[in-house]
Amino acid sequence: MSDDITTPSQPLPPSGQPTPAAPPPPPPQPQISATPLPKKPKQDRAPENDPGLWRMGRKSFLSYAGWLSFLGFLGISTIGSLRYMFPRVLFEPPTKFKAGFPKDYAIGEVNEMYKNSQRIWIVREKEGFYALIAICTHLGCTPNWLPADNKFKCPCHGSGYYKSGINFEGPTPRPLERAQITLNDDGEIVIDKSVKFRYELGQWGLPGSYLKYTG
Repeated sequence: MSDDITTPSQPLPPSGQPTPAAPPPPPPQPQISATPLPKKPKQDRAPENDPGLWRMGRKSFLSYAGWLSFLGFLGISTIGSLRYMFPRVLFEPPTKFKAGFPKDYAIGEVNEMYKNSQRIWIVREKEGFYALIAICTHLGCTPNWLPADNKFKCPCHGSGYYKSGINFEGPTPRPLERAQITLNDDGEIVIDKSVKFRYELGQWGLPGSYLKYTG
C-alpha cells in the first residue's frame, strides 16, 4: 500500500451519527480608549468653561464691593435728603372740644360724660364751672369719682382728692390740674386741655381756670 495516504487529524463519527456543534466563540475583550473620560467638577473648583463668579479674582471682588458700597451710600444719602424735605408730621387729636351748653349740667354734679374720651370731668357749682383733668398727679392713672364718698379715688395707689380736686390722701404729691373752660359765641362750653392750671402755683384764680355762670 502507498505511503502518501493522508491520515485524518480527527476521527470521523460513525456512520449515521450527527456531527457535533462547534464550540462558542470567546467573549470580546473590552476596548481600552487612550482618551480619558472628563472629570466632574468639584464644588470648590470652577469648570474649565465657567466665566462667572468662580472666575472672579480677589482684585475684581474688592473692586465690585467698593463700587457697591459707594452706590449704596449714594442711595441712602439721596433718600435721606428727600426725607428731610418732607418732615414727619404727627397727627394728634385736637385738644379743644365743645362740651354742650350750661343748661345741660346740674348744679353740684360731677359730669363724667367726657372722662373716657377726653379724660375730663366738668363740675358745676352755683357760681359756675370748672374742668378737672382726670389724670392722677402721682403716676398718671385715671381716678374714679365716688359719689357716695364725695371724692375722687385713684385705683392704682389709693390717692384721694376732694371734689374740688385738692389732694388729701395717698401718695399723690399735688392736686389735680384744671383745664381751660370758656363759652364761645354760641353759648357753648369749650374745653381746651392744652391750657392747664395748677393749684400749688396759684393758677386757679387765673382767667380760664373757672367759668362764672349763674344763668
